[in-house]
Order: sequence, then C-alpha cells, then structure tokens
Amino acid sequence: MYRFVVSTVGTSLLSNQIRPKDPKSWKGLLDKTANWTEERIKQHEPEVINIILDLKNRAEEKLKSGNILEIKDASAELNGIYSLYKDNVDNGKLDTHWLITTETYQGQTTAKIIKDFLHKQVNLIEIYTPDQLSTENTANFKQGIDDLIDWLSKRYEESQKDGYSIYFNLVGGFKAIQGYMNTIGMFYADKIIYVFEGESSKLITIPRLPITLDYERVKKHKVTLALLNAGASFSPKQIEDENIEESLFTEIDGKVTISNWGLLIWNQCKINLLSEDLLIFPKLHYEDSFKSDYKRIRDKKEKLQLQEDLAKVSNLLSQSNGNTSVLKEHPGFRYDKYTNRNDDVAHFRVTQGLRISCISINGILKLRRYGKEPEVNKNP
Repeated sequence: MYRFVVSTVGTSLLSNQIRPKDPKSWKGLLDKTANWTEERIKQHEPEVINIILDLKNRAEEKLKSGNILEIKDASAELNGIYSLYKDNVDNGKLDTHWLITTETYQGQTTAKIIKDFLHKQVNLIEIYTPDQLSTENTANFKQGIDDLIDWLSKRYEESQKDGYSIYFNLVGGFKAIQGYMNTIGMFYADKIIYVFEGESSKLITIPRLPITLDYERVKKHKVTLALLNAGASFSPKQIEDENIEESLFTEIDGKVTISNWGLLIWNQCKINLLSEDLLIFPKLHYEDSFKSDYKRIRDKKEKLQLQEDLAKVSNLLSQSNGNTSVLKEHPGFRYDKYTNRNDDVAHFRVTQGLRISCISINGILKLRRYGKEPEVNKNP
C-alpha cells in the first residue's frame, strides 16, 4: 500500500548548522524572529536574512554529502522520514509527501530545503502552509489550525479513495502544532511516527486509536454547528442557552465561533448529519416543491454540499437582515433575478450546473426548486 506522509516542519535544520565560531548573537536572533515573516524580518532585523541564507547553504551542503547519519542528525523531519523507510528513501518512490509549515520565513526556508532534497527520491513532495498559521498569537494560530483541519479532511477523503495509508511524521515542527497534530492524527492518520532522541534513534509508531464519536450529542446542536462552520458567530448567552459542550466552541472578543476541536468533530459527523432531513435555518423557508426536489437526491455528498450552502446563505442573510444583495455580491452564489419573468423569482448557484430558484419576501428567502440548471430554469 502506498503511503501519504504528512510531516510537520520546524526550524532545527537551520539552527543545527550554527557553529561554535559563529557570532553568539545568531542563536538569539533566530529565536527572536522564529515567528516572523520574511517581510517583517527585512523591516526590523534585516541582518537575519543573511544569517538564514548562510545557514541554508550549510544545510544544503550537509544534505548533499549523502551521509545518512549526518542527514538524520541535521533535520528532525528527515530523521523521521528516513527512519520510516529504514534509511532507504528509495522505498518511498511511489509515496506522496506533504510538508506542513508556518508562514514564517524560517519555516518556509526549512521546508523548501527538505522539498528540494527529497523531490527526486519520492513520487511527490509538496509544501502546505495553512492560512496565517503562526504561533505568535492565539487568533492567527486558531485560524491556521482551522485551515489545516479543513485541508487534512479533504486530503483524507482523497487518500482513502486512492488507497493510500496515511502517516503523520511528527518528529519535527513547532511544539504547539505537534500537540494539535497528535489529536488530529487520531482521526486522520493510520499511524503517527516519532523518533527517540539520542544515538539509538529508534522509530516509534502509534496506530490510530478506535475512537467512536457520540453522534447523538452532536446531532442535537447540528443547526448551530452548521451555522458556526459557515462562519456565523453567536453571543455567549445563545450558546449557554443551548447548552453546547464547551469543547465545541471558542469565545473571541465577546463572540462565539466554532473551536478547532469543534471543527474536527464536525468534519467527522457532517456527512451523516447533513444528509438526513433538511435543517431549518434562519431567514430560509422551504416550499413543498423544494422539499420534494431534496428528497429525490440520492448522493449523500450532494446533500451535504447543498445543506452547507444553505447554512452559508442563512448566515449571510442574517448578517444583512434579509437583504439579498449580499448573495448577489458573493462570487460563489451569483444570486440574480430571472429577466424573462414578470415576478421577482430569482436563482443562485450551488455548483456550476446546479441551481436553486427562490423569491425574497419580507426578509425571508423562500426556496422553490433545486436541481440541474436547465430543469430549474424551465420551471422555477
């Protein structure tokens, strides 16, 4: 079975290249700028750019040497990958690798060194940087982890379909990210790998735990969680009144949004919860014709996408107090009225070929038909 290997990337490959004769300030400057982007370093500590480039050149030279012990000693990430293949990376020629890194200059530099080194030895190796992933502040870190969970969820589905075995290589990377990846791995990784430090450097592999989610506890909050996942935010009082488990949400600046763990759990449950009956969302009303169209859908994933879009539409309308101009401005929905009719019936897209017809009355969007564009347009 082919492997899909996800490796968290830190900065040890750079810091390991510092020599005793180098200026003592180098280590402090690297630590100071560990969470900084290239632009910020250039603005405030421009000399660090040259330090990083010097260390990058040293790292590349060491990796080119071909000495396996030196390669593993130089890079925690490569230590994990080499150990996975029993020091023969040719065993991974058919495997796919992704390097997960922060948006920091040091992280990006390290990931590129590793990618360039491995790209001829494995089937595919790419770098993925979750949006705003940085350990510098809580808000950015949360958004980055949310983006990472969403990305991993999609990759997980694709890898399962293609028959890959998924490995999380957590030997390298920032400690905060490793902590999250340990838990995420219990849902998405077939195996998590570490390497003991020291001369023996033994590989340890942790299989996925047999975790079973309590769907019923999540199911009773499915409308709220679907809206939170669509970008909605609620007051703490609303969440308190609904008695939602604390781990599923987080409060920032007086507003409640879905938490990293809430998103992780929701991604596991949503295919089942959103492929059942139509959910009742604020600002939406379902005509009998729309309900009939929904019942004719046989594909669970089609129902999932439809209900996720309905949650997004509901959230946008709630924010605009029912004003449909927000749907017209949204590039995904392209809401517009039919030009060849005397009434106010409109339509918006779900996918390139699927449409929903509707009419807005007193701030409520009444959904009339759902289906392929020609069929909906013929009788909206």
